[in-house]
Amino acid sequence: MEKKGEPHQGYWCNSVVDGNVEEVPSKKVIKFNPPLYKQRYQFVKNLVAQHQPKKVADLGCGDVCLLAILKYQKCIEELVGVDINEGRLKWSGSRLSPCIGDHLDPRELDLAITLYHGSVLEKDCRLLGFDLAACIELIEHFDSEDLAKFPEVVFGYMSPAMIVISTPNFEFNSLFPCAVLRDSDHKFEWSRMQFQTWALDVASRYSYSVEFTGVGEPPTGAEDVGYCTQIGVFRKKAEAAGLADLEHHGEHVYEVVYTTSYPSLQQINYRRRVVIYLVYREVSRLRQKYQVGLRQHELEPEFVAPGNWTGKFTSDLPDPVLTEDDKAMEMAPQPFCIEDKFYVPLQRIIAYPRLGHLCGNVEKLREFLGDVIELNCDGSAVKVDLNDCSDF
Repeated sequence: MEKKGEPHQGYWCNSVVDGNVEEVPSKKVIKFNPPLYKQRYQFVKNLVAQHQPKKVADLGCGDVCLLAILKYQKCIEELVGVDINEGRLKWSGSRLSPCIGDHLDPRELDLAITLYHGSVLEKDCRLLGFDLAACIELIEHFDSEDLAKFPEVVFGYMSPAMIVISTPNFEFNSLFPCAVLRDSDHKFEWSRMQFQTWALDVASRYSYSVEFTGVGEPPTGAEDVGYCTQIGVFRKKAEAAGLADLEHHGEHVYEVVYTTSYPSLQQINYRRRVVIYLVYREVSRLRQKYQVGLRQHELEPEFVAPGNWTGKFTSDLPDPVLTEDDKAMEMAPQPFCIEDKFYVPLQRIIAYPRLGHLCGNVEKLREFLGDVIELNCDGSAVKVDLNDCSDF
């Protein structure tokens, strides 16, 4: 049975990694499931989920596929893409724009996304102070002169806390019979020994540690060639991190091609909008529950017995286990009714976990509600008509 992430065999072809294939009879092809590029992006996504970086840069971002995946990671507050192909950046930028759902359900933290046109071999101070830089299938496009510049700019100048570099494993190419290099623009492809020798040298020079892994497992019987894509994960050593100069001074070399920001609960107008919506929903739910209780009470037969006992339904089932949030709600003041008006104390509303998180205290809740939702005379409870639901 085929395992997820592992290859299966069909016809051989000359560019199985990039997907532009021509069949070659009598040979077999390795196809990856999921596709290899998705496995590389998933690796970075998993790294982000594990280490929770706030600022992430994709160097050589191409068609911004990786950025489009990472924008959904709740921990990220700044995403930057850099690429030398200006036309592709302009065409792809719209993929990163907020959609209607982002306005209806704002994220918790601010998120700014910027695409820069420029070479990753140039120093731009706006790339300082990042938590993670991704260089996915990038370095093999450099000639020897540019490859020599790359560590000094990325490791020495940008100096992010973590760097992930992926590049083709040349040893795996023995399973691809129709191509020496996987892409016509590749200047080189390294064996595992060549990549690890380069990576260990760079890590030593710039005070990083490095671990090696990869994606794209080889087929059964060819395990000795290693992963199709080899990956190095570099982490800045603690002593070097303490000495890093995070002052954003210097030149702005890159040209901004696209920029956007996302709605978030850090922005007061969106936070207020969400609070009002949640209060509407909670008050409506409590009023409906109260109305149902009244109707049940009217329909329920009462049995007067010795001791003035009123017959009610009981259950032999054990009481449900209450969570801490349930207990907080139980302890909160209960809604009440005076004549045809229904009141929900603000203390009850703010006991609702998400509203408590958004407002912090009753005073802030009262400020958010403002003149949008009617309160009682002393401002301690929301006031609505018991039977007229048109007010909400």
